[in-house]
Amino acid sequence: MKLKNLLRGPLLYIIVAVIAVWVGSSLISMTGYQAISTDDGLTFLKENKVASATIVDIEQRVDLKLKKADDKYGTDVQFFYVAPRGVQVVDAVNASSLTDGFNDEVPKENWFLSMLGIFLPVLLIGAFFWFMLSSMQGGGRGVMQFGKSKAKLVTKETPTVTFADVAGANEAVEELSEIVDFLKEPARFLAVGARIPRGVLLYGPPGTGKTLLARAVAGEAGVPFYSISGSDFVEMFVGVGASRVRDLFEQAKQNAPAIIFIDEIDAVGRHRGAGMGGGHDEREQTLNQMLVEMDGFDVKTNVILIAATNRPDILDPALLRPGRFDRQIGVDAPDMEGRKKILEVHAKGKPMAKNVDLEVVARKTPGFTGADLANVLNEAALLTARSNAQLIDNRALDESIDRVIAGPQRRSRVMKDQEKLITAYHEGGHALAAAAMNFSDPVTKVTILPRGRALGYTMVLPLEDKYSVTRNELLDQLTYAMGGRVAEEIVFHDPTTGASNDIEKATSIARKMVTEYGMSSTVGSVKLGGASGEMFLGRDMGHQRDYSEQMAEHVDKEIRALIENAHTEAWKVLNSNRKVLDRLATELLEKETLDHNQLAEIFKDVKKLPLRKQWLSSNERPVSKLPPVKVPAKKAAAKTEVKKPVAKKPVAKKAPAKAAAEPATQKPAPKA
Repeated sequence: MKLKNLLRGPLLYIIVAVIAVWVGSSLISMTGYQAISTDDGLTFLKENKVASATIVDIEQRVDLKLKKADDKYGTDVQFFYVAPRGVQVVDAVNASSLTDGFNDEVPKENWFLSMLGIFLPVLLIGAFFWFMLSSMQGGGRGVMQFGKSKAKLVTKETPTVTFADVAGANEAVEELSEIVDFLKEPARFLAVGARIPRGVLLYGPPGTGKTLLARAVAGEAGVPFYSISGSDFVEMFVGVGASRVRDLFEQAKQNAPAIIFIDEIDAVGRHRGAGMGGGHDEREQTLNQMLVEMDGFDVKTNVILIAATNRPDILDPALLRPGRFDRQIGVDAPDMEGRKKILEVHAKGKPMAKNVDLEVVARKTPGFTGADLANVLNEAALLTARSNAQLIDNRALDESIDRVIAGPQRRSRVMKDQEKLITAYHEGGHALAAAAMNFSDPVTKVTILPRGRALGYTMVLPLEDKYSVTRNELLDQLTYAMGGRVAEEIVFHDPTTGASNDIEKATSIARKMVTEYGMSSTVGSVKLGGASGEMFLGRDMGHQRDYSEQMAEHVDKEIRALIENAHTEAWKVLNSNRKVLDRLATELLEKETLDHNQLAEIFKDVKKLPLRKQWLSSNERPVSKLPPVKVPAKKAAAKTEVKKPVAKKPVAKKAPAKAAAEPATQKPAPKA
C-alpha cells in the first residue's frame, strides 16, 4: 500500500491527534526555568546568590531565583536531586541567606494530563483496529462500506473507444452493435416483439480483444457503463461477494438503461461443486446471488450484462442457459484480412516507411492475436528509436516478429564452432524435411542466431489461414519435427538434447491423432480420455479412466508407430537430399539467417517424398478407385472473396484444428 494512500485514510487523523496532544502537554508543562546540575545549584546556595527557592518534594526539584542574572543561565534556574542528597539540599537552602525566603510547594495534579493518560491508550487501540479493518476492506473505504460494489462507472472523462477502434472481429462487432441499437432505440425492437439478450458472453483466447469490445460498447451506447472484475466479488468474509452483487445490480437498475461488464467472470462463475467447500463456499454463494439477479431482470429495465472469459468450458451451466447469457460470442484470432486491419489501426501515429506493406506483415503473422500484432508494431517502433532512425522499415518489422515468436536475440551467447555446426545441421534438417514434404507449409526463414531459449529456429508459415488440418498434413508435421534429430544422427552419428522440444511436440500431435481425431486404424474413431484442461476436485475425484489397459497399450503402440514412421520418412528425405542439406548448413554458417528467397534457391533441386498410400480407418473397407476431388485455386479464391463463411460457434469447429496445427509455426527448440 502506497504512503499517499495511507495518509488519505484514518492514519492521518491518528498522527495529527498524537502530535497535537504531545504539543499541548509540552506547552502546559513548560515553566521557563533553565536546567542546571545539582552541584551548580548547591554552589549558588552556598555563595548566597539566591533570592528565593522553591522545593518540590514530589518531583525532587528545586526552583531558584537568583539575585543577579548569571551570564550562563540567566535569573531563573532549577535542578533535580536524588533521594540520598535530599537532606543536603534542604540544609543548603536553610543555610543560605534568601532575601525572599523559600517555600515547600505541593503541585496540583493536571486534570487534562490525567484524563489523557487514561483515555489515550484506548483511543489509539481503537483507531488502530479501525485503520486495519478499513485497509482490509478496500483501501480505506470504510468499515461499513466493504459490502458495496467496487464497479467503476465509465464517465465522460474516460477515454472513449468506439467500434472504429476495433478491427478483426466483424462478427462480434455486428452482434454488439445490435445491443447498442436496442439501448438507443428500444421501441423499434419491442414493436415487433423482439427481446434483446439479457446477457452477452465474450469468450476466446487471451489477447483477442474481448475487453476492448466491451469498452467500445461503452463508448457507442452512451449509457451508464459499470466495469468490474470477477475477482472483486471474492472476499475473506462470508456474504460480502453476494452483497456486492446486489449493490452492483441495484445501481444499474436505478440508472437504467445501463450496461454491466464483468471481466474474467470465470473467477466467480466456475462450476458449482468443483471445490471442497460445497454449498457453503463464499464463491458459490456469490455465484448464486448473480444467478438470481440475472434471472430477475425486468424486460423494461434495459440492463444488459456483458462478461468476458478465456475459459467458457468451466463456467456453471446455470450461468450459460437462455435467460441469463442468451448470446455467446466467440472472439477468436483474426484471419489475414483482420490482421491487416488491426495493423492499420495500431499503425496510426507511427511513421512508417513507404515500402512497408502491412498486408505482407499480416501474411507473416498467422495465428497472431490483436495483442500480439500491437506488440509487433510497438517492438518495431522501439527498435527504430533504439537505432536512431526516423521511419519504421521492413527490417524493424521482421525483427519485431521474430522477437514476439521466439524472444529477443541473445548476442551475449557465444557458441563454439562445433555447437554452431550442429545447430546449422539441426535447423537445416527441419527446413529440408518441410521442403521435401508434399503437404507441408513453405519454409520462410531459418536462423542459427540464439534467440530466447533456443540456439536457432526454423519458421514454417502457411500461405493462408487454415481452419482444419488433414491427416497427411499432420504426418508431414511429424516428419518436419523429427528432421532436426535425424540430421544429427546422419551427420554426426551422435544426437544431442536439442530435439527435446521437437519430440515433445511430435508426441503431442501423435497422441491427439490417436485419441482425439480418430486417425488410427487400430484404435478407430473413438474419443479416449476425459476433457483436457483443469481438473475439478468436485467432479473428478475418484474419476476412473474410460478405456481399458489393453486399449491404453494399443494407444501407446500407435503413438510410437506414428513417430517411428515420421523418423523413417525424415531419414529417407535427408539421405536422398544430402547435398542440399550440406549446402544449406554451409549457407547458414556463413550468413546465419536465410530468408524465403534464399531458401527457395537452395531447395530448387530437392527431391520430394512420394505420395503416401490412401489411408483407411479400417482394412475391411475397399480402396476408392476414384481420384480425390480438388477445388480449382482460382474458383476457390473467387468464392472466398464474394462471401466468407461465418461460423456461429467457431470454437467447436476450430479446436481440433488449432490443437493439431500447433507445430505449423515451429517454435524454437531449446538446446541443452
